[in-house]
Parts: sequence; structure tokens; C-alpha cells
Amino acid sequence: MEQEKLCKDNILKKKFEMLRQQLYAESLARFQGGSPYIYPLYGLGELPQAFARLSAVYGGTYMLSKPECKVEFENGKAFGVTSEGETAKCKKVVCDPSYLPDKVKKIGKVARAICIMSHPIPSTHDSHSVQVILPQKQLGRKSDMYLFCCSYSHNVAPKGKYIAFVLTEAETDNPQVELKAGTDLLGPIDEIFFDTYDRYEPTNQNDGDNCFISASYDATTHFETTVQDVIAMYSKITGKTLDLSVDLSAASAAEE
Repeated sequence: MEQEKLCKDNILKKKFEMLRQQLYAESLARFQGGSPYIYPLYGLGELPQAFARLSAVYGGTYMLSKPECKVEFENGKAFGVTSEGETAKCKKVVCDPSYLPDKVKKIGKVARAICIMSHPIPSTHDSHSVQVILPQKQLGRKSDMYLFCCSYSHNVAPKGKYIAFVLTEAETDNPQVELKAGTDLLGPIDEIFFDTYDRYEPTNQNDGDNCFISASYDATTHFETTVQDVIAMYSKITGKTLDLSVDLSAASAAEE
């Protein structure tokens, strides 16, 4: 029985690896940019803007620049959000951990460096966008380190400037030392900023309080864990499974 279980586990592992390789190859072939990743021009701030426009199409109301938002409860269930004396009523509240600190728990801390440079990262063929993952074993750490770089070509920096991010799960209180292996790869740096932030995950029961809380961003720069969290939240909120599979051959044929 033990051998049979081990065999099944190996088959599932190989299948998972093959699906990952297939996803990478299909993503690489989808666009002509030479990368399997896509990144919004003008930065990630474009994503909530796109959501606001799409929300309006379906009759949603987007309230911008609202300070000190407070989730309102009645009989233990959320029914709205109040800001500046106005309450927007709702059936469900979707938010990040900062809005409901009494319904989350701390699970870790991220160390981060934000670097402004006047050149691409050395030994990357002068690439305007780069992602590097430094394995934990190579660094003698308990967690991997992530390096991401974008540039003025993405409209996120002035002409000729590059922005690099180096992140890892904090294991000490000294981000400068912890991130040195990553920042050393960047070459000359014009300005560098270090910070740390705590990570949280929800502890509440969604069906009990109508609150759906996301997990904090972790140290990864490819957003895989964030997407997984969003997909899981979608299922909890709607009771449906989100299908993001795409038939690339059909999509290519439609474009032609």
C-alpha cells in the first residue's frame, strides 16, 4: 500500500510539473515580447483603474479617496462601509487585512528593498524587465529571495531610469544585510530604500460575518500566490469555480 501511494504521488508530481511547463511554454508563445509574463503599463495601479471601469459597466459604484473606512456590523454580520459620515450598504465586504485587524493573524514579515538605477541589471542582455529567483539553499536561508526590475519602457519611471525590487521573507530585523545577496546583483544604485511589513491571513468565518479578507502580499514578485488567493476568494464569494483556461489555438485563429 505504501509503495502504491508513493507511485501515485510521483505520477501526480510529474503531471503537475508537465502542466507548469505547458503553461510556461504557452505563455511564452502568446505574445511577441520574448517573456511569459505580462505587466501593465504605468504600473500595477492600472489594475484597480481597470476594475473601476469594468465595475461601472455592470452598475457598480466606485468611491475614490475615502479616508478611514469602517466596516459596519449588525448582529455580527457586515452590512456596509462608512467613511466621512456616508455608509455604502452591501451584502458582502471584500477587503485586505488592514480594514479588519481583529479578524486576521500575523503569519510572517517581508523584507524589501526598492532601488532606483540609471542602467539595466548587469548580465541581463540590457533587458528592461527582469525577474530572478535566488534559491534558499544557494543563499543559506530558510526562504527564497525575489528580484524584479522594470523601467521607463513600462512608463513607471522617468526616461533612462530603472526600478528594481528585492524581497524575501524576513528572518532578522536587518533588511540591509538580509537582502545584500540580491542588491549586490544590481550594479550601481542611485537611491535605495529599505522597509519591512508584516503579513497577515484571515481567521474569520466568511458565512458567519459576510467578510472576505485577502492574505497580505508575500515576498514573491510573480504574483502566483496572490492569484491563487484571489481565485480562492472568488469561489468563496460566488460559490463558483473560476475557469481561466484559454484555448490559445482558438484565440489565435480568431485574431487572424
